[in-house]
Amino acid sequence: MLPSLVIVLILTTFTCGENPAIQVMLTNKGLQYGKHLGAGWIQDKLGNITFPDISGGIHISIFGTIHYTFTGVTIVQCDLPEPSVQFYTDVTGFKTSVSGLSIALTGKWRTDYGFIHDGGSFNLAIFNVDVTSAVELGKDADGRLSVTSASCTAEVGDVRIDFHGGASWIFQPFVDHFKGRIRGQIEDKICPAVEQYIGEFEHQLQAMNVSFPVNQAVAVDIPLTNLPLVAASSLSLGLKGEFYSIKSHADPPFKAQNFTLPEQPGYMLSLGLSEFTANSASYAYFSAGLLQALIDDSMIPPSSPVHLNTTSMGPFIPQLPKLFPDLLMKLQVYAREAPVFSFQPGAVKLGFLATVKAFAVQPNATLTPLFKLNADSAFSGKVLVDSGRLKGSVAMDNFTLTLASSEVGTFQTAALENLVKTGIKMGVLSKLNEKLAEGFVLPRMHYAQLVNAVLKVEEGFVAVWSDAEVWPTESGFN
Repeated sequence: MLPSLVIVLILTTFTCGENPAIQVMLTNKGLQYGKHLGAGWIQDKLGNITFPDISGGIHISIFGTIHYTFTGVTIVQCDLPEPSVQFYTDVTGFKTSVSGLSIALTGKWRTDYGFIHDGGSFNLAIFNVDVTSAVELGKDADGRLSVTSASCTAEVGDVRIDFHGGASWIFQPFVDHFKGRIRGQIEDKICPAVEQYIGEFEHQLQAMNVSFPVNQAVAVDIPLTNLPLVAASSLSLGLKGEFYSIKSHADPPFKAQNFTLPEQPGYMLSLGLSEFTANSASYAYFSAGLLQALIDDSMIPPSSPVHLNTTSMGPFIPQLPKLFPDLLMKLQVYAREAPVFSFQPGAVKLGFLATVKAFAVQPNATLTPLFKLNADSAFSGKVLVDSGRLKGSVAMDNFTLTLASSEVGTFQTAALENLVKTGIKMGVLSKLNEKLAEGFVLPRMHYAQLVNAVLKVEEGFVAVWSDAEVWPTESGFN
C-alpha cells in the first residue's frame, strides 16, 4: 500500500534507449519520510472506512448450515505499527512489511436458518496481522510510470468475535469453535485488497499526462526514457525533458548527452537537469518565432543621452540625419539562431546571435529600411540556492556589432558597439542582477515544497539536492 504514496513524492513528479535529459532520484531518506507520512495518513483515514457487507455460511452438524451477513462494519480502533519499507532490487520496486497490526471492528450481524431470521451487533478484534507486499515499477508504451503487485503474503495471528442480541448465546460457542476458519477467511481477503489498491493507483498513473503546454506556442515532453532503476539505497527515474514548438513539433538538431547524477544520501531527493532541456526550450521558442521584439523610442528611458531617432544617431551614422532628417526609428531584433546554453562547473554560459533591422518611421507611418546589424553576444552566470530562494548573477563576456547590409551606405560600428554594450551592462544587466541578488522563491506545489535545497552547476548539467515537506490532503498526497 505505502509504496504508491512514496511514488507520488517523486512525480511531483515522467521513448526507449535515449539518454534522459532530466534525472530524478529518491534516496532512502526520502523513502522513509514518505513511509512515515503514509502511515500517519492511513491511521487518520482508517476511522472513516466502511467495509462492504460480508456474507457466508457455517455448517454446524446439529443445526445444519447457518447463513450470516455482516453489515456496517467499521473500524473503532487500530494499532498500526510503523511499517518497514525498502527498495527491492529483486523486482525493481519496493517491499513493504507491516508486523503486529491489530484492529478492532464493530457492526451488525444477521443470520438466516430456514425460515428463522435473527440479528444483532458484534465486535470483532483481529490480532497480530503480518502483511508483506512487493510492488514492481515499470514503464508503459507511452512512457508513464507503472506499478504492479509482484507478491503479497498475509497472516492473521488470532481473531475474537463477540455477538450480542438475538439468539447469539446459542451459536456463540460454535463460532468460537470455527474461529480458525474465520481467521483464514480474513487472511484470504487481505492480499486481494492490497492488490486492488495497487491496481487503482496504477489506473491513476495511466491517466496522467506526459506532455504539458507551457503556453500557447510551446509544450514540454516528460515521459520516462527507460525503466526505473532501483538500487539498494535509491530509486532513479530518467525523463525525456524536451521542449517543442506546438505548431511544428520539430525535434531539435541535437541529442541529450548522458550524465551521471551523484547520489547524496543526506537529502531526500536529487534532481539533474541537462543542457539538452535548456537548449530544447531555446530551440522551441526560436522555432515558434517568439525570440523577436520590436523596439521604438517610447521604450528608451527619458534620461538616456541617445534616443531612437535619426538626429540622435547622427554621431554614429553621419549620413543618416542628412538622408532622413528628424524621423523616429524602430528596431526589429530577432535571433538568427537558437541561443545555446552551456553548463560548466560553477557557471552557466549563453551564446546569443541576433540581427537588428533598423527602420525610419515616415510621417505617414510607413517604415523605410535603413540598415541591418549582426549583434553577437556571450554571457556567463552563476546560480545558487540561498535561504530557500534561487539567486545568481549575470555578466557579459563578449559583444560584437557588425554591419550586415545598409541602404544608407557603409559606416563604422565601433562607437555604436560601445554604446550598445554600455547600455546592456548599465541598463539591462544591472537591473537583472538586482533581481537575481534578491532571488526568487523556489517553485512549489500546492501541497509540497523543497527545503534545505542545494544547487550546483556541473559539466553538462545542473544538480539540485533537497529535502521535501509534504502536506497530505483528504484524498491523499497531491
